[in-house]
Amino acid sequence: MKHDYLIIGAGIVGAALAAEIARRKPAARILVAEKEAGAALHQTGRNSGVVHSGVYYTPGSLKTRFCRAGMDTTKAFCTARGIGYEERGKLLVATNAQEESNLGKLEERAALNGVHTERLEIADLQRLEPAITGRAALRIPATAITDFAGITRALLGDVEDAGGTVRFNAPVRAVRRAGDSYEAVVGTDTVSVGQVIACSGLSSDRVARMLGIDPGVRILPFRGEYFVLPAALNTIVHHLIYPVPNPALPFLGVHLTPMINGTITVGPNAVLALARENYARFSVDPRDAIDALGFPGLWRMLAKHPRATVSELKGSIFKRAYLRAVQKYCPAVRLEDLATYRSANRAQAVRPDGTLVDDFLIERIGGVTAILNAPSPAATGAMPIAAKIADDIL
Repeated sequence: MKHDYLIIGAGIVGAALAAEIARRKPAARILVAEKEAGAALHQTGRNSGVVHSGVYYTPGSLKTRFCRAGMDTTKAFCTARGIGYEERGKLLVATNAQEESNLGKLEERAALNGVHTERLEIADLQRLEPAITGRAALRIPATAITDFAGITRALLGDVEDAGGTVRFNAPVRAVRRAGDSYEAVVGTDTVSVGQVIACSGLSSDRVARMLGIDPGVRILPFRGEYFVLPAALNTIVHHLIYPVPNPALPFLGVHLTPMINGTITVGPNAVLALARENYARFSVDPRDAIDALGFPGLWRMLAKHPRATVSELKGSIFKRAYLRAVQKYCPAVRLEDLATYRSANRAQAVRPDGTLVDDFLIERIGGVTAILNAPSPAATGAMPIAAKIADDIL
């Protein structure tokens, strides 16, 4: 069987790319191969469902460009397809002098990124969110919530409606050059493909090596543990409530997030996971554990951030430590309010020197393209990412 494009992975980025190719080239023969039994079962379907505005990211970075464009395309897509989309707005809440200083820096960065913000003093904060306490806050009105898994399924439906094929339970086991095309083992079948694009998230470094690309990075999975508040507290906040993040780390801290289904989640933290795609709290996959613990970049990274490492680990082990992170800005939440919710593993690309890759990283050799790092806001920016890759390969 001959396909023009093989896309590895049916998360939101892979789905958006397949749909973009189908839109631009209606006659293209597209195959989306997903090793799982369904779409969006990992990072796409386990995140907070937040449509980010771009306030945090380095001006001019791919993160900023894709995020800013992605807000508009995501909103338009959801409106057209009847997928839930609510502009709740986000409050970044400063609870001490250092955070208030960092808040000012974020306000400046937001202006450079073209993000509209509103500075709130204590009285304004109390008026908007009576349950939240802090010295000051930055309001980002455009931040929204949605159903990224639903968006993914709709995009894959577009691919199939255009004549493309989406296969589940179909891991790509090998790819080799065959003249001016490639032969790929997909599940138990061998297929001929013109180009290969890997959108494989937590397995991106391994898939890249299979495709003949040296990733130059190792994927380290960081588990984000979430709690959910009881139904009685579903209206405790209207906005998304975030702490002011540590500017040295790519993680945004424990936040309160109204979800599109009406619940409110608390989290996530960020602790090293020893299984890339198993979400049980103490799960260990031998291969994943050896890959992580035997990687010098892990230990160099941890050495650079010892306080954050200890703090996140304490929050994982001790529920009261997690609670304290929430009560800094929402003292009404009690220990008994924190019911265990699903966990999520974030694919963080790390270089051998311990440097965290903070932007999108995409490599291409011949007819093979590998997305090596697609951090948050990848879900928000999925459609612009797809458009950029399509520009390069079509």
